[in-house]
Amino acid sequence: MNGNEKNSLLTRRHVLKASVVSTAAAATMPALAFNLNPDGPTTPEPTCGTLTVNQTEGPYFTPGSPQKTNIREAGYEGTLLVVKGKVMAGCDPVANALLDFWQADGDGEYDNEGYRFRGHQYTNAEGVFYLETIVPGLYPGRTRHIHVKVQKPNGRVLTTQLYFPWESGNSRDFIYDSTLLLEISEAEGVQVGEIDFVLA
Repeated sequence: MNGNEKNSLLTRRHVLKASVVSTAAAATMPALAFNLNPDGPTTPEPTCGTLTVNQTEGPYFTPGSPQKTNIREAGYEGTLLVVKGKVMAGCDPVANALLDFWQADGDGEYDNEGYRFRGHQYTNAEGVFYLETIVPGLYPGRTRHIHVKVQKPNGRVLTTQLYFPWESGNSRDFIYDSTLLLEISEAEGVQVGEIDFVLA
């Protein structure tokens, strides 16, 4: 056997050994999820949070509330509260979405003759809303909450309620839903609650 034939044989043995090793290694590796779609890869739909749940309106909604972002009332005491966030449709912010808020005062009482602690507003171009109010008092039989209706332009109305994480009454409330908890922080003596509304 001359030198060239010997080199050729060694090369074939090396290739065969490498092939056996690669095959054995592949048998022990987890399968990879290859896309075998001949039309090309598919792009999964983005997930940007679950849809905000609907809740009962309650007996105290009053249509025609004034347009304002500050529904605090002079002469009514309570812990200052800012509620802020975005209105989204899937992954997209909703400009000019309507939000109508109403709540009890610091003593847990609703104004059913006028518009105290009631008001509506619209989101800005980035889908942002900003509400100034007070932490509502406890209405008999319920945990602490704020009512809101949300509607994107020409869309369906979402009616829901917002809750506070510190309330011991949450676990006993027959309407309470933990997905509607405000994310509370404090800034300069003001409670700040954040939440996004995700619409269909």
